[in-house]
Amino acid sequence: MNEIALLHVDDEDDIREVAAYALELDPAIQLTSVASGGAALEQLEAGYRPDAILLDVMMPGLDGPGTLERLRTISGLESTPVVFMTARVQADERQHYLNLGAVGVITKPFDPLSLASELRSLLAAR
Repeated sequence: MNEIALLHVDDEDDIREVAAYALELDPAIQLTSVASGGAALEQLEAGYRPDAILLDVMMPGLDGPGTLERLRTISGLESTPVVFMTARVQADERQHYLNLGAVGVITKPFDPLSLASELRSLLAAR
């Protein structure tokens, strides 16, 4: 199984905790978690280059779409796959996130037992 360095960005502590537990079920996922778009950009601007980014849509301050727009301007991240996580899953909203450049959307609440495989599936399909 391919190793994946994954950056998970979510402002909710409990979501980050459950996602970390769920993603640890896949030993090939090397997870880094941060609590905001700003914190993600700090790590990325400092040189961290994950293989993929799991990005919450609704966060205070800098939201997911804003974070995606800014990270695309950082050298080496122009095509890093991003998967959005959101509770807002109307068809037009989902399409909007894909149009922004996301490779997929994972619905909250997510199934912890299948999160890693769902993420791998979205990344493989891109």
